Amino acid sequence: MSVVYWTLSSLVSHWRKHPIQFFSLFTGLWLATALLTGVQALNSQAKQSYSLASQLISGLPQATLSARNGGLISQESFVLLRRLGWPVSPVLQGSAIIQSQTRRLQIMGIEPVSLPEGSFIAGEPTDIQELMDFISPSGQTWIASQTLRELGLKTGEQPYLANGQRLPPLVAKPRMAPGMLLVDIGVAQRLLEAPEQLSRLVLPAEFQAPLPSPWNEQLQWQHDNSENDPGQLTESFHLNLMALGLLAFAVGLFIVHAAIGLALEQRRPLLRTLRASGVSVQRLLIALTLELSALALLGGLAGVVSGYVLASLLLPDVAASLRGLYGAEVSGELTLTPTWWLGSLGLSLLGALLAGANSLWRAARLPLLALANSEAWHQAHLAWLRRQAWVAAIAASVALLAWLTGASLATGFIMMGGLLLAAALGLPVLLSSLLKLVPISTGSPLLGWFVADCRQQLPGLSLALMALLLALAANIGAGSMTEGFRHTFTVWLDQRLSAELYIRPANPDQAQALSSWLSEHAEVDRILPGLELETQLGGWPLTIAGVEDDPLYRNHWPLLDALPDSPWNALFNSNSLMLSEQLARRMNIELGDTVKLPAAQGAWLAKVVGIYADYGNPRGHILVNAKTMKAHWPNLSISRYALRMDPGSVAELKQAIKTEFGLDDSRLVDQVQLKQWATQVFERTFSATSALNTLTLGVAGVALFIALLTQSQSRLGQLAPLWAMGVTRRQLMLLNLGQTWLLALLTLLLAIPLGILLAWCLVAVINVQAFGWRLPLQIFPDQLLHLAGLALLATWLASAWPLWTLWRSRPVDLLRVLSNDR
Repeated sequence: MSVVYWTLSSLVSHWRKHPIQFFSLFTGLWLATALLTGVQALNSQAKQSYSLASQLISGLPQATLSARNGGLISQESFVLLRRLGWPVSPVLQGSAIIQSQTRRLQIMGIEPVSLPEGSFIAGEPTDIQELMDFISPSGQTWIASQTLRELGLKTGEQPYLANGQRLPPLVAKPRMAPGMLLVDIGVAQRLLEAPEQLSRLVLPAEFQAPLPSPWNEQLQWQHDNSENDPGQLTESFHLNLMALGLLAFAVGLFIVHAAIGLALEQRRPLLRTLRASGVSVQRLLIALTLELSALALLGGLAGVVSGYVLASLLLPDVAASLRGLYGAEVSGELTLTPTWWLGSLGLSLLGALLAGANSLWRAARLPLLALANSEAWHQAHLAWLRRQAWVAAIAASVALLAWLTGASLATGFIMMGGLLLAAALGLPVLLSSLLKLVPISTGSPLLGWFVADCRQQLPGLSLALMALLLALAANIGAGSMTEGFRHTFTVWLDQRLSAELYIRPANPDQAQALSSWLSEHAEVDRILPGLELETQLGGWPLTIAGVEDDPLYRNHWPLLDALPDSPWNALFNSNSLMLSEQLARRMNIELGDTVKLPAAQGAWLAKVVGIYADYGNPRGHILVNAKTMKAHWPNLSISRYALRMDPGSVAELKQAIKTEFGLDDSRLVDQVQLKQWATQVFERTFSATSALNTLTLGVAGVALFIALLTQSQSRLGQLAPLWAMGVTRRQLMLLNLGQTWLLALLTLLLAIPLGILLAWCLVAVINVQAFGWRLPLQIFPDQLLHLAGLALLATWLASAWPLWTLWRSRPVDLLRVLSNDR
């Protein structure tokens, strides 16, 4: 142990003499750990919220009875089934907005007395007194503690909903799901204005019996709710975040790898001395591993704390994204377990060992007398470069195989991972080959030295250039996807949201009164009623929308694909339907196929005549003729009105409707307001992705800066002979800057096609498998120029300090280099 201790002390002394290398190693570990653990914290918080939502009524496994037509169940059905001995318990669920708030909350009503035996409410057992208070005449509203704080409310308050109904006193529960209000079933029926109506019936999963008549025609079994599980619906979103986090982690580890390699190279004389003094290879490796582990824990500790802060800053935008894209509620406060903290430190340690494994292996394999031989290390690097080329070829083959044979999200990520790995590993090989093509035997001798010295610098800068390549490609790919989505989404909104005002009545009576009242207003050109029904198709949530024949839909509803001979005529004049792209992909439905819908008047068979985009909708969507839909669901009432009118009269009419019918802004939405809201959701959805992309590019810039900074310490050995031959320091600075810019420019030129290929992977493979719809691939030259400018600026900033150091070097420093024959 004493040998290991003194060996370790000797190794640590290197960092005191070279603080810049220590800073680079610490920074790499810190940034890599911070970005990845920050993403892990976001995903962990989201999954914890999903778990709480699934445990709202938990305990023993449960089955569910729901209406076959996707509507509500009458309370009388529950009563009659209980009398027949069925252990059913009622549940009513809907959404509402608290007055003066903008966030929509989920309201769930339950009857605790009839819940299956062994059930937990809000994720924890409840005593008799709590249940009595919950179902008492005054009642209680159970709400998550963090949701209570986010809404600015206090325990015991009774806020009003937007529809005028007042909540029972609020009671904070630590295990409640965020964004959820839990009340007694009778209270829920009042709050949601659904008297004697239920959403579903729950009962023990082991209960097996055929449904008696007439409920066998009205209800359906559902033993598995995985299709509606937000944890599964949002899996693709979290995978995308994790992919960005892993990319940032890899870029950070490049910095660590470069710093460790440089430190070992500079300590070759020390390693030779230790070996010659009797230190065995095993003890030397133990000391190097202990040193690396201590540095990893130090950098990891800073990274974990920074990752927590980063996650806290990004969590509100991520929560808004998940709420807007999927309707999934995520807590806005981080509550991480000790496992996350320990796991993050372990991740930093593992990353450091992976980054340093190659250098440790090379140090262990080189013969004793070769430890101080620069040529031996150079030859070792060339051998490693050849092996690296083979690994890059294998990674490219894996990516190609995943593209040819895969049809899932996992194979899509394998394809992207193989592509990025092949590009990163192949970059040094490709740059070296390109530099070899430049003739150095003719022309200016200084030009020959310029190219030859570029090739000599490449081993030290290759890792930083690989990090820059990955960061630029990720920014180009994600930026093209985001900007393409923004452009496509804006055009799609302009086409789809063409009515000037949209009204959603609170109940059927109000819908009837609104129709009569609106017909008396001359400023309203056309009143277009619409039907809407929530149901399921193949276990997937589905919205069926019924519309009337009008130019609003014929001219402003863009179709991705349709049957020839006027699909709109077929929709309104025959037994036909149109459906969303994600529903068509998920259910493998094509044009001309027949879809069987679970209608109230028996199964409805309709032919598919068109497929349209429905970006951002996590549910399936079907468009049908309102008259045909009314024939299959005769009890449906008008769900919404779309008004065509003079845009200048919208504000005045909205105020008149509010005064006459008491509708709030959640039920009265004009075209401009709806587009603004949709655009805000879009911006918040991609804010976390944009932030991570920017941070990744920043990490790559830091990697290049550290590589140039550490390499500048040994650059005088190559520059001193040129100075001795009459090359001025100004010329040396320009030559150094030109070499750095040449390598960065070549990397940028290679990053552009890689980024475009990455964008294609995102829109044509990942997006299709993750969300069910495909975006057109769009390239934005101004974005590429902007990124190119940022890359060159980062290169200039990274090389500024080494150049300044060279400028300030004294002639005696260069003479000392020559006298030492470095």
